[in-house]
Amino acid sequence: MQLEIKKQLYELSDLDYRKFSQKLNPDGKNILGVRLPNLRKMAKKIAKSDWENYLRTATDDSFEEILLQGLVIGYVRVPIEKHLQLIKTFIPKIDNWATCDTFCGTVKIKSEDQTIVWDFLQSFFRTDRPVDRPFFLRFAIIMLFKFIDEEHIANILMIILKIRSDNRYVELAIAWLIEECCVYFPRETMKFLESKPLDPYTQNTAIRKIAKSFRIPSIVKTQVKQYKN
Repeated sequence: MQLEIKKQLYELSDLDYRKFSQKLNPDGKNILGVRLPNLRKMAKKIAKSDWENYLRTATDDSFEEILLQGLVIGYVRVPIEKHLQLIKTFIPKIDNWATCDTFCGTVKIKSEDQTIVWDFLQSFFRTDRPVDRPFFLRFAIIMLFKFIDEEHIANILMIILKIRSDNRYVELAIAWLIEECCVYFPRETMKFLESKPLDPYTQNTAIRKIAKSFRIPSIVKTQVKQYKN
């Protein structure tokens, strides 16, 4: 099965798209140039077949092979405890923003599983976690997008305050999360930014993202600009 998967990936590779992807994602290792819709199609097919054998034998020789594993994990239908174990096993393979964000976007959370997933994510925000694994942290931050609601908004903003990292991929993820919070909870988000609680780069990046958003009212954009650090 693994040899067939490799063959398919090489057949689907596109030189021009490879060059584009390398510029967009310079941290991606050995990019073949397979477009995401093709990877998703392959992943959905695997997820409906012998996906456990695939994950057991899959190799990490290219960006696409690693991402394909993440997509399969996102699509498989298993009990939440099993799903979280698969996710936990995959996270150490994430070494670039594209794999991280695409994987997070593929993972779906049922309403009845929200509490267990929320508790699972909290371990990634512990201050005693190694600081040299920024994509562990970016993964958890991007997953918080799925919890931007009345129940979790206050806790999300509190979590942001606790994050300590000078890694750009982490800082950009925080800024993006704040922008998304502002879309749905502008009052709470503006109050949060008013005290200028973040480092200048993250604070100002979040404000720039808010200012460029088409989903946020102009009055909010004008007010939030006062909170630049």
